[in-house]
Amino acid sequence: MFNIIIMRKGFYFLSAVLFMIAGMSCQQKKAGSSIKLETAADSAGYAIGILVGNNNKEQIKSAPGGEEINLQAMAEGFRLSTLEEGGAITMEEADQILRSYFEQAGEKAGQANLESGNAFLEQNQGRNGVSVTESGLQYEVLKQGSGEKPGDADQVRVHYHGTLIDGTVFDSSVDRGEPVVFGVNQVIPGWTEALQLMPVGSKWKIYLPANLAYGEQGAGNDIGPNSTLIFEVELLEIVK
Repeated sequence: MFNIIIMRKGFYFLSAVLFMIAGMSCQQKKAGSSIKLETAADSAGYAIGILVGNNNKEQIKSAPGGEEINLQAMAEGFRLSTLEEGGAITMEEADQILRSYFEQAGEKAGQANLESGNAFLEQNQGRNGVSVTESGLQYEVLKQGSGEKPGDADQVRVHYHGTLIDGTVFDSSVDRGEPVVFGVNQVIPGWTEALQLMPVGSKWKIYLPANLAYGEQGAGNDIGPNSTLIFEVELLEIVK
């Protein structure tokens, strides 16, 4: 669950590998492959390769610059390293290459996100009903409550629905059907500011520039560096 603080990511565990092995025939042979799966250990090795390869591919695709990665070269490097057959570069060189590549790709993606986010916010602030605070937080009152406003040290229960400016949903307690509880001062700056302006019972749409959200780091697979975020937030109660 994404609770504005932590993005939890799925991982493959040994139990998943064992489950895959249990469902395999020891005589199974992959079409188009020269690998013969004649024993449980053969199948286990093959299953690990499938899981690791798929997991790495999905993580790489979601990273800045990941779509341009040569997967054939990646697979060859994995094969050579696993079988200890050597390679064109050392482990230290591989680390430096990756750091440099993803740093540059992240900077490029971050700049693009910043420019598109700023353009969106510039246009959005001119719409009727949108207010802008000194920090740059933009908000639109969908329903104004009549309850108490929370303070910095309060715990609150909220429903929320978060999207990028292109409409991509990255997290939603509404979709899960379960409100969340957290401290007003334990979340991203834009949330901390907005919540203290909202009377209980209110539902607002808030627009957060990158510096009030996750900044240059981004968060998880969907929130890239310097992303502008949009949330519909319903303040249900202050948890005493």
